[in-house]
Amino acid sequence: MSDEQAISAVVHLYVDGMAFANEGALRKAFHPDAAIIGNYRGALEWMTRDGFIKAVLDQGGAPPGTQPEMDVEMTDIAGDAATVKVIDSFAGERFSDYLSLVKIDGRWVIVNKIYHLHG
Repeated sequence: MSDEQAISAVVHLYVDGMAFANEGALRKAFHPDAAIIGNYRGALEWMTRDGFIKAVLDQGGAPPGTQPEMDVEMTDIAGDAATVKVIDSFAGERFSDYLSLVKIDGRWVIVNKIYHLHG
């Protein structure tokens, strides 16, 4: 599997994990020390991976069979570092997510997520 394919698989894991409140998928997609940062309705939100997963689980998942919105607008790979911009939706709201990934021990993981909530 190429790096681009492996990164795409992690992004799909992330979007599906978020859409369907799949804790295992989110834990696999994100590094344990990942940060999730953005302005949510006028307040800066700065979460840990576990805080983010809890928020997703508290919101609940989409019904089975739902096709999650996901539009990868950009992927940039430089060696063992990558950035992906993905447009997705969560809980009926549309986001631009900027994901930073690092290849650790041969596996790509999200180490940082900065998001913008579209108004």
